[in-house]
Amino acid sequence: VGSEMCIRDRVEAPVWNVGDKWVFDREGPIEVVGCHAQWYSVKFSGGIFSKDASGIAIFERSTLNINYMLERDQRKEYKGFRKKILNFPLTLGKQWKDLYQRDDTVGGEMVAADYRETFRVLGWEEVDVRAGKFKAIKLEYKIETSVRRGIGWIPHGESKAWYWYSPEVKNFVKCQYEKGY
Repeated sequence: VGSEMCIRDRVEAPVWNVGDKWVFDREGPIEVVGCHAQWYSVKFSGGIFSKDASGIAIFERSTLNINYMLERDQRKEYKGFRKKILNFPLTLGKQWKDLYQRDDTVGGEMVAADYRETFRVLGWEEVDVRAGKFKAIKLEYKIETSVRRGIGWIPHGESKAWYWYSPEVKNFVKCQYEKGY
């Protein structure tokens, strides 16, 4: 299946099933605990979304965008980082953006922070990780931060990370962060 997808240079959203589970080196595991015609419920732990957080995320089935988090059995719109990191279908050169805002502490001061995310599909690579060797599509993730000072927004830096998605695994098999990320 993976090589067929490479020929077409278009990767569609995978089909996840209840019980599918992925274990990562640095963050806790994620496991599909529910399927519906339009979404997947995914149990996560160990900081996948935010530091040391755990819970259930709702992924849109067709794009794998993260739309909601369950909080005490109530759906709450997810407005955090990388909610559109997988924005299927993936095609070579495809680029998309997202924005989220939150109050953050910068230099000991509480300020409004603006996070502009840019995602870009770079191409296919062979990736060798502890779990094995995989044909994967490489994504670049860039985040630009601005903070509100007085009446304007002031740039506060940018950083990048790269992610390798494997159709065979149906998830990421590798990530690499720029120094200082």
